[in-house]
Amino acid sequence: MKKYIVYSAVALILGAGLSACSEDELSSESVITVDQVQPTEFDKWLQANYVNTYNVEVMYRYYDVQSDHNYYTIPADYDSSVKLAHIIKYVCLEAFDEAGGIAFTRANFPKLLYFIGDWEYNNNGTFILGTAEGGKKILMTGVNEIDSHLDNGAELNHFYLKTIFHEFTHIMNQTKDYSAGYKLVTGSGYVAGSWSDPPYNGGGDEANYYLHHGFISSYAQHSDSEDFAEMFSIYVTNTPEQWEAWLKEAETAPSDGKDVDGRGAIESKLSMVKAYMTESWGIDMDELRDIVLRREADIVAGRVNLTDISLQH
Repeated sequence: MKKYIVYSAVALILGAGLSACSEDELSSESVITVDQVQPTEFDKWLQANYVNTYNVEVMYRYYDVQSDHNYYTIPADYDSSVKLAHIIKYVCLEAFDEAGGIAFTRANFPKLLYFIGDWEYNNNGTFILGTAEGGKKILMTGVNEIDSHLDNGAELNHFYLKTIFHEFTHIMNQTKDYSAGYKLVTGSGYVAGSWSDPPYNGGGDEANYYLHHGFISSYAQHSDSEDFAEMFSIYVTNTPEQWEAWLKEAETAPSDGKDVDGRGAIESKLSMVKAYMTESWGIDMDELRDIVLRREADIVAGRVNLTDISLQH
């Protein structure tokens, strides 16, 4: 309907114009103008801190072509985008600089971060925190909710930081694949889209079904690629104490009677992920974890100014 109305209006305007003007009166100059967006102080800060430093673009204005039309999406709030851009730079980009050198970050981090305001909700009650596309773009959702999670490290991890590390893992895997043997460790446990259903999601009679079956999260049961990304992202964004608590729970025998060594499976897969990161990228995951946790603690404690977009000279 909208296409028809627009098309009809254009046809009427063109018809009126042709009947009122002779060929000699037509101008060669275009009568169509496009508003130019004036750079904000945030745009200038992004240019200096993302584009010039890492060759990474942060797109916080809403662009229809960058959005997934299968979801109802809204623009990211300006102030929330400023805060998230600071957090990603401080906890993710600069953490990789420390662990692997800025040349690694510049060469491998995706070249586009696209922010939208709300989560992308699915029909099964889950929602998407982020996606990676073509090895070049990471979509970050829920940007407008950032303020409600800033003082809680676990929530900051779950909704934002882990997402960045998870999606970046996919991008690294697209460049250098991991061992084919990884998927064999818990090969019979992958359940694709059913990961969000009981008992795989921890619902029903077994709260930690996924741990007992050798997976670090319920989503890790989706596929070996998601499992690999979950292993890396959850490991580097959580304390050694929390990781050990999960492994301890994984020692519990599954209630379905399957002969599974949950702890052994997780530890076996973790060793493969660590080897991949060291051999393929020169990144020590334990060192990276220490850096990420230190920097995340700075954010939660308010030691980083997340609203300062002045340019340092």
